[in-house]
Amino acid sequence: MKKTVHCYVSGRVQGVFFRASTREQAMLYGLTGWVRILHDGRVEIMISGEKEQVNHLKLWLKRGPEMAHVTKMECEEMVYQDYDRFTVR
Repeated sequence: MKKTVHCYVSGRVQGVFFRASTREQAMLYGLTGWVRILHDGRVEIMISGEKEQVNHLKLWLKRGPEMAHVTKMECEEMVYQDYDRFTVR
């Protein structure tokens, strides 16, 4: 079963390779979508793929890459969307 999830991650998530690491993890799980930094300092992520793989990436996002410090993560399920690949915006 496939699903799409839209997430916002807060904390020390800029300057710690959060976007590049998220893309790398998404590709390992065979997911598509995108990641970007917002002007307010949060990271926004759109994830699409198999439910189990999406859930694995969500778990990873709760801690992020080694130098990150995630203080809050909010996710919402969306209508499934298929993307070509996972990109950094």
